[in-house]
Amino acid sequence: MNNIFDLPPSLPDKELFESLITNDNILIERIISTGQTTPPGEWYDQDKDEWVILLQGEAILAYEDGSQIKLTVGDYLFIPAHRKHRVEYTSSNPPCIWLAIHGDMSKV
Repeated sequence: MNNIFDLPPSLPDKELFESLITNDNILIERIISTGQTTPPGEWYDQDKDEWVILLQGEAILAYEDGSQIKLTVGDYLFIPAHRKHRVEYTSSNPPCIWLAIHGDMSKV
């Protein structure tokens, strides 16, 4: 049995993306962040909707319109496809543990 809170003994310098379930319609992944942010001037512009929950740590997401959302443990949000966003901050102690679900959620 796996546990979402079990971290590898050594974390890489980059964010760690682990696919938990994937098929043509959905991707469920665990993301571990240890202080990483989106590089300046870059934005995520995803083809699929994303629902994400922060299970550990703290983070700040920003949208292209200038708004920001501070996330703490248990906070979740829905990001529609093609809504440009970026990660402005992730805590390193403790590391952020995210659970993200990507897919077409317009039919949900």
